[in-house]
Amino acid sequence: MISYIIRRLILIVPVLIGVSILAFLMTVLAPGDPASIMAGPQASESDIENIRVKLKLDRPLHIRYFTFLKGIVTFDLGQSVQSQKPVREMLLTRYPNTLVLATASMIIATIVGLIAGIISGVKQYSVFDYMSMFVALIGISFPTFWIGLVLMYIFSVKLRILPVSGLPAEWWTVEGLRHLILPAITLGVYSAALIARMTRSSILDILQNDYIRTAKAKGVKGKRIVFKHILKNAFIPVITVIGLNFGRLLAGTVITESVFGINGIGRLAVRAINTRDFPVVQGCVLTIAFTFVFINLIVDILYAFLDPRISYS
Repeated sequence: MISYIIRRLILIVPVLIGVSILAFLMTVLAPGDPASIMAGPQASESDIENIRVKLKLDRPLHIRYFTFLKGIVTFDLGQSVQSQKPVREMLLTRYPNTLVLATASMIIATIVGLIAGIISGVKQYSVFDYMSMFVALIGISFPTFWIGLVLMYIFSVKLRILPVSGLPAEWWTVEGLRHLILPAITLGVYSAALIARMTRSSILDILQNDYIRTAKAKGVKGKRIVFKHILKNAFIPVITVIGLNFGRLLAGTVITESVFGINGIGRLAVRAINTRDFPVVQGCVLTIAFTFVFINLIVDILYAFLDPRISYS
């Protein structure tokens, strides 16, 4: 097991290097002169040159990349061109909100998706099966911002039982959880539908195996078959979906945070893109990408725990 984890950690290194190269190329491949874009149309030549020197755009390309890579290793991502604040501080201030929102959404999506998928798989072609799969189809089809606006209109405007927007720093309080409910549900609807469909499909595949029929022939009770034989084997592909969707949730916070006015990395990235603040954009991309990579590492390690054969392959 230890050797498997070490191998997975080694394989992460080229992935992280590739992510850093893509983030670096954002300023290189951007149309026009990045310094002129960030300075704005009213800027003078001296202002543009100051930005170019500040961002080290006057240096050779390979020197700029290694300087950028050194900044990533030391967590020195430069300063925002617009606010003149260190990008590191801006990310540290907003990253907890994004992580809390994505985690809460994943918890809701996992619980709802697993329950719906398990019941649908075990009770195939039942009324609940048809209803849950229909609701899952709706959840996958409708865009996130539309779901957020509908929930906001129903629970905030009409019923007045939940706040419209914002997320207090003390999210663990009652008021903080009230602010978290709507954006977490909005962000988690798609993932819940996907997990439900994958869980149902995986369970139906497991039910066709010989050892399930043998257990039924021996008179093993239905609940014991479900919890001891079916779920353990059906969880491996489901964990893949959960891990990949957690990364998607981090990226999906861009829309949800904008709709609900949450000061997270997603909303920060939108503002930085609109103002052409490339250091901030790079910092947001790196943070989300690195988190996604490490979430996938955790998923790979969970594979080895659920199926020991993987660690020996």
